[in-house]
Formats: sequence, C-alpha cells, structure tokens
Amino acid sequence: MDFSMDNVTIFNHPLIQHKISILRDKRTGTNEFRALIEEIAMLMGFEALRDLPLQEVEVETPIETCMTPMIAGKKMAVVPILRAGLGMVNGILALVPSAKVGHIGLYRDEVTHEPHEYYCKLPSPIEQRTIVVTDPMLATGGSAVAAVDFIKQHGGRNIKFMAIIAAPEGLKRLQEAHPDIQIYIGHLDRELNENAYICPGLGDAGDRIFGTK
Repeated sequence: MDFSMDNVTIFNHPLIQHKISILRDKRTGTNEFRALIEEIAMLMGFEALRDLPLQEVEVETPIETCMTPMIAGKKMAVVPILRAGLGMVNGILALVPSAKVGHIGLYRDEVTHEPHEYYCKLPSPIEQRTIVVTDPMLATGGSAVAAVDFIKQHGGRNIKFMAIIAAPEGLKRLQEAHPDIQIYIGHLDRELNENAYICPGLGDAGDRIFGTK
C-alpha cells in the first residue's frame, strides 16, 4: 500500500522491536504485557517529543546562577483512546510528569467496524497544548481518525498520534484524513484480516492489558 512517509515515523530501534516481539507472544501474561506497553510508549515518546518548545530560565546551581533550557508554554496533554490507550499513558507521563491527561471513549460497531464516541474530556485550553493521542493498535484507522476529528473540533492543533503496531490500511487512512499531524508507529504489520484484526498483530490489546476476555 503506497503512502508518503513525510509525517510518519516508523521505529527501527532494537529495544522497541524486541519488546514488541514479546508483546506478540500469546504466552506473555497481563502484568508483563502491561509493563511492556508502558516501556514501549516511553521509548517512542522520547523521540516523538523531540520538538517540544524550550525557553531559557534562571537556575541557581551549587556553583553559580545560570540560564538553562526548560519546556516552554502550556503543559502538554496525553489523550488515550479508551480503553487500550490508557496502557500507554504512564510511559509518556514518566517523561513529562506535568502533562495533563484527557480521555476519548470510542466503541467499534461489530458489523461496520466504524467508531462511535461515548466520552470526550480534554484539558483546557487544548488549543495551546502539544497533544499526544495514544492507542496501541492502529487497525482500520477509524478510531484514530475520529479521535483526531474530535480533538480538532475542540480546538486542538498540535497533534501527535502514537500506536505500537499498525496495519498499512489504517496508517494510510489516518494519514490521508489528517496529513497535518505527526504519526509515530512502533511496527508496521502486514495487513488486516477479514475481521479487521491486525496480522500478525498481538490480539486484543485492551483485553491483554486489563486481563479481560
């Protein structure tokens, strides 16, 4: 499937790839799976937040007073797509503990596979924040597109989307719908199957994070 990679980062870091491989293993239990999701989100976030704005502030060291850079502007926002996106939040907060957290709740129609909103709560003023949307799986792209739609409708502008694994179909759909956002992908998988599951994938991320069936 053809798409421009101008606004897409697909990670090839050995640590990220190694941890994704453990995620895929059906023998990986809930506790380890949950910890790995957080670790991968933190590793991805390190790169995704490379362009956070800085400002010089005055700090007194044990030796002298100096001007030194700190993150500028309104605190960034992490917005997980419920419920699986919650698993990535602590990984981002480990990097930026002062970040605000919003939530977008979507459910997928079992027949059409299209998303429907049931909850949306965003930090204010959202238009002044760098917004990181998290969802471990970018499958059809429907939920990701809808989530970014909702954030833009509320005034959000500087938006980044992070997924641990993605299908080419979903990545193409998100990129075409929102060419102005930055997209970060841990691994680009082969395809969607007839049930809209990513192949080879890792199963249902929400069930594996929260230990539900």
